[in-house]
Amino acid sequence: MSAYHQLSDLQRALKADELCCVDMVQAFLKRIRERPEINAFLEVYDEEAIERAAWLDAEHVAGRWYPLSGMVMALKDNIAYKGHRFSASSKILEGFESLFSATATQRLFDAGAIFIGRVNCDEFAMGSSNENSAFGPVLNPLDSQRVPGGSSGGSAAAVAAGFCHAALGSDTGGSIRQPSAYCGVVGLKPTYGRISRHGLIAFGSSFDQIGPITHSLEDAALLTEIMAGADDYDGTCSRRPASECRMPTEPKGNGRLKLVVLEDLEDSGGLDPQMFEAYQNLLVRLKAEGHQIITRSLPELKYSIPTYYILATAEASSNLSRYSGVHYGYRNPDATTLEETYKKSRTEAFGKEVRRRIMLGTFVLSEAYYDAYYSKGQKVRRLLRDKSYALLEGADALLLPTTTGAAFRFGEKSDDPLQMYKEDMFTVLANLNGFPAVSVPFALNRERLPLGIQLMGRPWEEGQLLRMAAILHPHRAVSTPLDA
Repeated sequence: MSAYHQLSDLQRALKADELCCVDMVQAFLKRIRERPEINAFLEVYDEEAIERAAWLDAEHVAGRWYPLSGMVMALKDNIAYKGHRFSASSKILEGFESLFSATATQRLFDAGAIFIGRVNCDEFAMGSSNENSAFGPVLNPLDSQRVPGGSSGGSAAAVAAGFCHAALGSDTGGSIRQPSAYCGVVGLKPTYGRISRHGLIAFGSSFDQIGPITHSLEDAALLTEIMAGADDYDGTCSRRPASECRMPTEPKGNGRLKLVVLEDLEDSGGLDPQMFEAYQNLLVRLKAEGHQIITRSLPELKYSIPTYYILATAEASSNLSRYSGVHYGYRNPDATTLEETYKKSRTEAFGKEVRRRIMLGTFVLSEAYYDAYYSKGQKVRRLLRDKSYALLEGADALLLPTTTGAAFRFGEKSDDPLQMYKEDMFTVLANLNGFPAVSVPFALNRERLPLGIQLMGRPWEEGQLLRMAAILHPHRAVSTPLDA
């Protein structure tokens, strides 16, 4: 079959009877079976996906088309799909089946999406490498010795490997953008509140945001528009029009961007020399094309990592207290008292990184340290939000590397939590301030591994942000093209 990089091309082929949904789904299933070592999928909906594809083919014959007709998608294992298991890749939710679909899931389904399975992730979305899943790590399909990134590593790997057209991820501190950068695909974190969190297993409720991972910016815009909009089940979800997510047909103004870059970036977060070189080459190209590069200072960026890990772990400690082994999920079979049930079930079923973050969060919320850590963290968060608005004054977007370098090897950083946490250096700002940010592949390093570049824009301007990103991403994905 032909390779398709975006849904509009695929739908033209469907309407011209060059292919059908059933054959397309079967081709994806064959590819998934051929590469089981990637470990992207925890569950593949073989029969269900084929039945859904056959129904869509019949609808197309009858002249009924849907916005996502032909779109085959994977769901991160922390996003609910009615009648299907989901576990946040944790043993503590083993055997749990959702009684309802997440709002985002339902809106995509109603728009004609075909769900092909649920994909692996770091346990409870806590991690930057996908080494923390209870079901084993996901391999980067571009280099199996390297991590795919996290926590949405299964989502990014599934798209990059050509197992599906697109996937849903969740982004709490960079968990959509970082794996997208490592796997050479597009990852969008929308404005906080743009997409309902109803049906998303909570990690940090004031940070979490569902978003798409795709091969094209056009598909990212379409999926975001379909998922966006008010939801009575989520009081933090905005009632702003979903049409704001639509990419304008023409660039803003004369097509010349005003992009902010940070001074002293080379000294920030241990930036890899190859990443810095590629970033500098990009700036030279942009200037040559007539775009304005504005250098500004954000010394407060160094506080973003400690602030994020204080606040996010505090929220994780609160959110994960509901998993007790009493009502559902894993329960220690030998416990004889309620206290034993709590202690043994949680100790055995939560992984090492989740336990670490629960304990950190409990500590910063404790009476003796609340003012010193949590309360101060909230003040710094507000400061960073105000500084972000000032940073973008008179400019279109902030331009940053998505990560410090290309995907690292398994085990390279997992023994040092501080080194692992620094992987979020350039992504957590958009979670702390709630702004939209998108990562696109823009270069290959000398090992032919993709490097990601990130644009952060103003709240509620996803459509404009994606249009600007198209200038950085003229040739779409650098990973293996998607086969229909």
